[in-house]
Amino acid sequence: MFNSAAIRPLAIATSADYPSIQPDDAHLAISLERLGVQPSVCVWNDPEVDWSRFDAVLIRTIWDYFKHHAAFLDWLDRLDRLGVPTINDSALLRWNSDKRYLLELAQRGVAIIPTRLTNATDLPDVLAATPGQQMVIKPTISGSAWHTLRGTVGDPAFAAAVTQLPREYDYLVQPFVPEIVSDGEWSLLYFAGEFSHAVIKRPATGDYRVQDEFGGSVEPVQPNAATLAAADRALAAVAALGHGGHAYVRVDGVISAGRFLIMELELIEPFLYLAVRPAAAERLARDLAGRLARIGPSALASRP
Repeated sequence: MFNSAAIRPLAIATSADYPSIQPDDAHLAISLERLGVQPSVCVWNDPEVDWSRFDAVLIRTIWDYFKHHAAFLDWLDRLDRLGVPTINDSALLRWNSDKRYLLELAQRGVAIIPTRLTNATDLPDVLAATPGQQMVIKPTISGSAWHTLRGTVGDPAFAAAVTQLPREYDYLVQPFVPEIVSDGEWSLLYFAGEFSHAVIKRPATGDYRVQDEFGGSVEPVQPNAATLAAADRALAAVAALGHGGHAYVRVDGVISAGRFLIMELELIEPFLYLAVRPAAAERLARDLAGRLARIGPSALASRP
């Protein structure tokens, strides 16, 4: 039993569309309570929330942040000013919120899907360099296939769709990797730097998007040594860029021609596939409780 003085208040940040603990995080919340942590679900952009009453903010289901990116960055700035730490760290969240980080990883030797960065104006010229190829276009700030297109360069319907993309964003242009459809997309989960578990996500028949809202399916899988090594190299590159010490990360990728290619590193609000992995939820809860314990009384007392 924990007395009230020992209980550490932790905000679990979510979005207005998901105002309660989601089933996948339910055992995590229970495990935190058993460790003397009191989780409270708070909508990240709710102006009525008093964030200063929490010891930290755990970023979870803020699944609309990319649609309000400027407000999201302002919110992180506000938490920094209040002296309320985020998990993961706010500097890491800012870095990971713009997918051009993939180019930084590539510069450090991480194998990614070949990627070009362009603005909306130059998109047609960039695509013209790959005639007849299937390509994928996505904003650098996006999620859940938001404003994402797949098509063949030279197809009039694809060209017309490209012209309808929002002009204010920068875009990543990548070749479509057919193994996403034939073999699936991998997600490897790491907690406190240690590999935990993995799943394969497969799109519905006739689609390429693996998210469940588009009919995708998920099954557990055990990655081989080469896949784990590739994911570890990507995380080592993140640490070398000054973003180590994360509590959780999901490494998304695809095996193409025998190589594991990084698609994304999800360090903000990834689905963690904890519902069928209660031991993983408990390991994460223990790490989170330890992080809260390391937030000393002096740090809390110094808040403005």
